[in-house]
Amino acid sequence: MDRLIRKMRPYLLAWHHRSRSSTATFLSDFLISSLFLSCNNLCPESSVRRFSYKDIKRATDGFHRIIYSNSHGAAYRARFQDGEVALVKEVKDLNQGKDDFLKEVQLLGQLHHRHLLALKGFSTGHKRLLVYDNMEMGSLKEHLNDPLKTPLNWKTRLQIAIGVAAALEYLLLFSNPPIYHVSVSASNVMLDENYIAKISDVGLINSVGANVTVPHSSNSEDCMDNTYGDLTFQLGVLILELITGQSSENGTTDLIQWIQESRYRSSIQKMIDPDLGTNYDSRELKNLLAVARLCIKSGDKPKFSIPQIFRYLQKKAENTCN
Repeated sequence: MDRLIRKMRPYLLAWHHRSRSSTATFLSDFLISSLFLSCNNLCPESSVRRFSYKDIKRATDGFHRIIYSNSHGAAYRARFQDGEVALVKEVKDLNQGKDDFLKEVQLLGQLHHRHLLALKGFSTGHKRLLVYDNMEMGSLKEHLNDPLKTPLNWKTRLQIAIGVAAALEYLLLFSNPPIYHVSVSASNVMLDENYIAKISDVGLINSVGANVTVPHSSNSEDCMDNTYGDLTFQLGVLILELITGQSSENGTTDLIQWIQESRYRSSIQKMIDPDLGTNYDSRELKNLLAVARLCIKSGDKPKFSIPQIFRYLQKKAENTCN
């Protein structure tokens, strides 16, 4: 399935660009469903501007308004003098040249999707910084771990999982070039005022700091194979966190080990997030747990592709509303 999707990707991209100004010609039911669900989430274009390092430092209170921090850098909440509020991310790739950074900024500025955090600007001062739209509700991790935050209901959690899967499908199928660095975790899934999920950690630089280039031939296919496996695993972990309300990042609870156990079903009730109470469909929850388990156990060879997972979650949400 993944190889078929990769072969069809150039045609999908061509259709996507043509459909902006004309009605698409006939496509198979499979392609129509995938394209329709992804294109429905596209956002209007926006410009990317340069911010001064001095203004960003002042807006973040000397980089002390930290939202989260990981191996890729820290994220800060910024409030500029004109009242504008934004999320600022530090880029810590020391092997990346300035030209590569500027090229990446240009490419990231061309990504437009409802479930991707929109890039507003950048800075190349003492720190390399990316400026994004402000997310009123903060990160998903905050809502799952902070008792002062409003608990997320089952419908919202399901919509978050669907939104993240939709964004991943867009990055893999409709981004040109396809994105090879995406990190999906409760820390970098941000929520807007309507609890719409937006992935905030996206880039074209791989883990060893290679230059920003458009991959070709076998290297591209190997990269895509690894990317599909990694993202499927990460999505499975995120679904697991949405169900349990627990984090896999701090190491206090080994969620991954639990879901891999053969008798995990007997302990499901103990693992469900208490904030959900009894306000969920037990059959739907167990099916979602089964998907998370397959995503996590499959490793480098996922049994489901991202588009398949997306459509499955979308169907479950439709059944919930009916």
